[in-house]
Amino acid sequence: MEKIKTKINKNRVIFYLSAKIYPLEAIYGAAYVFLDRAYLFLNNRSGEKITVFLKGKNKLSGKQLEDLKGGFLNELLNYAFRIKLSKDSRKLRELIVGQALISAYGNEDTVQENEIGYENDPLGIAMSWEDKYGVKPKKAEKGKK
Repeated sequence: MEKIKTKINKNRVIFYLSAKIYPLEAIYGAAYVFLDRAYLFLNNRSGEKITVFLKGKNKLSGKQLEDLKGGFLNELLNYAFRIKLSKDSRKLRELIVGQALISAYGNEDTVQENEIGYENDPLGIAMSWEDKYGVKPKKAEKGKK
């Protein structure tokens, strides 16, 4: 098991991740979770290694900075697994959602038979204002008898 190179100084921990191992989306997801605990900076100059800078928002000891890094790596693994699981189950999810939409919509014959418009109003709520309340009689004009 390869140990991740780490530098700890000035209330920050710096380490490097392989872009081949961890998808960028997973790194962004882990970084988002840590926004409330640390200032983050990501750098990918080489294209192969991603430099992660975590700086504590409060003064942290060396042990706390190591724990911060460990928490970030755990969250990174969590997001990398979610992404892999999402890719692996994509076709199944699309099939399930597609089937649900088809079932909810019904076939074309059923839809035409059950189509409801303002002309076919089973609840009797689509009526004009005049039909519902009647037309108000005009007030007699002043001066006419």
